[in-house]
Amino acid sequence: MQKPIVWIHGDCLSPKNPALQTYPNAPAIWVWDEALLEEWKIGMKRIVFIYECLLELPVIIRRGDVAKEVAAFAKEHAADGVATVDSPSPRFKSICDAIEDATLEVEIWSPRPFVNYDGYIDLKRFSRYWRVAQQYIFESK
Repeated sequence: MQKPIVWIHGDCLSPKNPALQTYPNAPAIWVWDEALLEEWKIGMKRIVFIYECLLELPVIIRRGDVAKEVAAFAKEHAADGVATVDSPSPRFKSICDAIEDATLEVEIWSPRPFVNYDGYIDLKRFSRYWRVAQQYIFESK
């Protein structure tokens, strides 16, 4: 890609996001996923946490259909592609497919794993994730 934008999503809200680090001068976007907000009824504490993370990033914040907003943002910036970070989310692939349908290349970077674990972890609640993850984080130090 010669002129990408960076799509930030909830699975890599870090300033060390590999897509941001690879393209530090590229415009970046976060989209509050309207469907996901309604479907999961995400609580206010989680929304505030995400928003506070976003304040640390060079990102434009929008709300709506993720693929449509990312494609529109790319068009506004005359971008030839979208750089983002991989996600275990079941919706991630369908969003990437929809972005590619808008004739944009999607470049997916692999984040450095927070924890090295290959088994199943329930990602619906942080406490369920943390119950498994903390064993491996403190074990490796």
